[in-house]
Amino acid sequence: MPSAFQFQCHFVLIFLAASRGETRYLEVRDAGEDEPFLLLSEDLKRELSAGQIYRRSLRCIDMLSIEGQFTFTADQPQLHCATFFIGEPEELITIDYDFVNIDCQRGDFLKVFDGWILKGEKFPSSLDHPLPTSQRYVDFCESGSIQRSIRSSQNVAMIFFRIHQPGNGFTVTVKKNANLFPCNVISQTPSGRFTMVIPHQHRNCSFSIIYPVVIKISDLILGHLNGLFLKKPSAGCAGVGDFVELLGGTGLDPSKMFPLADLCHSFHGSAQMKIGCDNTVLRMVSSGKHINRVTFEYHQLDLQETENRKENSIEEFCFPSI
Repeated sequence: MPSAFQFQCHFVLIFLAASRGETRYLEVRDAGEDEPFLLLSEDLKRELSAGQIYRRSLRCIDMLSIEGQFTFTADQPQLHCATFFIGEPEELITIDYDFVNIDCQRGDFLKVFDGWILKGEKFPSSLDHPLPTSQRYVDFCESGSIQRSIRSSQNVAMIFFRIHQPGNGFTVTVKKNANLFPCNVISQTPSGRFTMVIPHQHRNCSFSIIYPVVIKISDLILGHLNGLFLKKPSAGCAGVGDFVELLGGTGLDPSKMFPLADLCHSFHGSAQMKIGCDNTVLRMVSSGKHINRVTFEYHQLDLQETENRKENSIEEFCFPSI
């Protein structure tokens, strides 16, 4: 099964589960019979690389990973709709309003959220995002023509909307921009390799993998003395200003996930962990005093993969939940 299709199916399960939930800003219900998400093939991406603009209609519940112009036109009252955008780890997403025809006075709305939100859980979490939660929402009905272009702070963003009158709708153009120092990332694929660098910045960064995975950290530089330091969640890295933690859970928000291991000191080598949770997060906490860097690779966990490898390996977690 191609990785993009695995990713697509995984999000179908997440959103069908989320359709029973409600948040302050969004309630997703009855996604409908149509396949709710579209991740375009590499062949189509290559065809569009010559400068053509990709255009298509949006579904009420949709997901996109490519640049283009997208239009939603209500054929009936649509009260609980959302579109989720995702880019590569090194990309930011810009959403431009090209045309908007909604009735704000009647209760319609069109909002952009800087990140993703599901069932009240946010990515990035409130602890890791540079803006307070209230400023992560841009409401067209409040800003109007004042702010018609919104750029995300990471590789994911979303719009959610409510339209009562058939025939009303909107058109947006989605563009990708380079991000020299990616901080908060949701992986599009269940396997990969990534290096996270935080250069003298007081911030926290999370890399989220929405699959059970085997994750192996091969290089960690934290500005401390060399050596590997792993502790149980009860002890943690108390008093250390710069560290990496591994988290696991079933939701989207890293701040609500279970701490599995802490790495408090620089090392060159290998630390491997099998995490059978629905969501795995590697989170780096930085004081701003050092240039912190971590390199890791990951692949989807094979349920038959029960033998420990010869490298450093720490305890397996979340297997009962798979």
